Amino acid sequence: MNLTHKITIPAPRDKVWNFLMDIPRVSKCIPGVEKVEPLGDDKYQGTIKQRVGPIGVTLTGVLSVVEKDEAAGRATLQGEGNDRKIGGLVRAKMAMSLRELSPNETELTVDTDANVGGRLGEFGGAVIKKKADQTMEQFAKNIRAELAKS
Repeated sequence: MNLTHKITIPAPRDKVWNFLMDIPRVSKCIPGVEKVEPLGDDKYQGTIKQRVGPIGVTLTGVLSVVEKDEAAGRATLQGEGNDRKIGGLVRAKMAMSLRELSPNETELTVDTDANVGGRLGEFGGAVIKKKADQTMEQFAKNIRAELAKS
């Protein structure tokens, strides 16, 4: 499943970049994230709880920053998590890019290629896309509020 989300953030591009590359800090803006722990070498272990359709999901897994190019404003992250209780799993590759709209406004584009399997995958693309859209909408609100503070 491929998803694309665009967010306009009222902050300079370098400030947005630095925030996004601080994975433990930015993870606090993602709804449902319970913990993120650095493993070293741009790898992190974490847990996220979400409600997808009628079931609650607790995904535990690893996120890796596999590429980052500050000058170009691009980064690629890869994540994999599973929920042993319901037998669901998610593998995703996210390509993020930043584009300066003005000195104090930046557009973040996130292109996600996700594979959802197990019981979680049985819900189908429409339910999963709706949840992803809702999560990204809340993430956008949270990141704007967080960057407005600093």
